[in-house]
Amino acid sequence: MIGPFKFFSSLKLTVVLLAFSMMLIFFGTLDQVQYGIWHTQKLYFESFFVVWSYPEQAANYDKLFWLHIPMPGGYLLGGMLFINLIAAHITRFKMSWKKSGIFLVHLGLILLLVSELMTDLVSEESQMPVNEGGRSNYSQGYRDNELVFIDRSHPEHDTVHAIPVELLKPGSTVKVPDSPLSIRTVNYYPNAELGRSQAGPVDSPADQGVAVKMAIVVNPKEETYAENAINTATAFIEVLGPEGPIGTWLVSNVIDDRFPPQMVSVGEQSWEIAIRFTRHYYPFEVELIDFKHDKYPGTEIPFNYSSEVMVYHNDSTKNQKALIYMNHPLRYEGLTFYQASFANQDTTSIFQVVRNPGWVLPYVSVLLMGLGMCVQFGIHFVKFLGKQRA
Repeated sequence: MIGPFKFFSSLKLTVVLLAFSMMLIFFGTLDQVQYGIWHTQKLYFESFFVVWSYPEQAANYDKLFWLHIPMPGGYLLGGMLFINLIAAHITRFKMSWKKSGIFLVHLGLILLLVSELMTDLVSEESQMPVNEGGRSNYSQGYRDNELVFIDRSHPEHDTVHAIPVELLKPGSTVKVPDSPLSIRTVNYYPNAELGRSQAGPVDSPADQGVAVKMAIVVNPKEETYAENAINTATAFIEVLGPEGPIGTWLVSNVIDDRFPPQMVSVGEQSWEIAIRFTRHYYPFEVELIDFKHDKYPGTEIPFNYSSEVMVYHNDSTKNQKALIYMNHPLRYEGLTFYQASFANQDTTSIFQVVRNPGWVLPYVSVLLMGLGMCVQFGIHFVKFLGKQRA
C-alpha cells in the first residue's frame, strides 16, 4: 500500500495535474470560438478525455489538418486532484492546531471540487418567459428537446407523455409511457431546415399531418453551437397502435402553435404529437405584474431590468411577492429565478430558472479557505510576535 499512496500523494503528481489543467483551459478557450461556451464545457470539462483538433477556419489548416492533441478531461483531472489531496493528508499531514489553517484550506478545496461535480451532474437550467399580466407554471430547456403525446380530453388539465429525443434512434421502437402507443423512428435530424415545396407534393416518409397538407421539405443541417442560435430538432415518426401502424408524422420544434395541432387517434381517444423544448412543470404559477426596462436619459443604453412578480403556490400559505433584477434573483422551492432577458417590446420578461442543490457549497468552500488562510497567518504572526518579545 505504500507504493500507491506515495504515488497519489506526490507533489510531482500535483504539479503535473495542474499543468494539464492549464493546458485544458487553454485549448478549451480556443475552441469556444468554434463551439461556444456550453458545448466547449461539455467537451472539455465534463469529460474524462478530449482530443483537440486544429480548427478548419484557422490559418494554414491545409498544412496542419493532421494536428490532434489528446489530453485528460475535466472529470479525470478533478478526480485525480481530489485523490491527490486526500492521499497527501493521509500520508503527510498530522492534525494539530499549528496546521489547522492548512487543514481548513484543503477542506475548502475538497468542497469546491465536490460542488463542481454536483453542479455538472444534478443542476438544471431552463427559461421561463412570462407576459405582463400573464402566468406560467413551467420552464423549458433551450438546448434539450422531447417528443410528446398530449391528451387534452380532461377539461382541467392535460396529460403529457414525454420521450427524450436521445431515444429517437432511426429504426428503434420505443413504448410511449402510460399509453397504448409505441413509436418507430424513421429518421431523426438534430438540426434541419424546413420549407414548403413550390412544386406540389414531395417524396416524404410522412403520410399524415402538416408535412402532407403543406408539402414540407426537410433539409438536414449541421448542428450549431452558437449561443444565440437554436437547433431545429426534426424527425419522421411512425406511430404504432395496439393493432399495428397508424401512420407517419413529421414533427419538429418549429412546428408550434402557428400550425394546426397534429393528432393521433386510436378508437375514441386522441393525442397531439409534437417535438418541443423540454418542459419542467412546477406546483406554482409565476405572474408577471410589471416589467421595467430603464435606460440612461437620452440614450438607448440600459441600466436596469426588473420584474415585479407574484408566485401563486398550490399551497396558498407559500404565496410570495418579489422583485427580480440583475444580481438579485428570487430563490423559491429550491429554484433560483434570474432576470435573463425580455421580448415583445418590453411586454415579456424571460427568467433563467436554475435548480442546483449544491449552490451553497462554493460559498462554504471559499469561506473555509479564507478562514484557513487567516488562521494560518494568525498562528505564524503570533509566533513571530513571541520571538520579537524574546
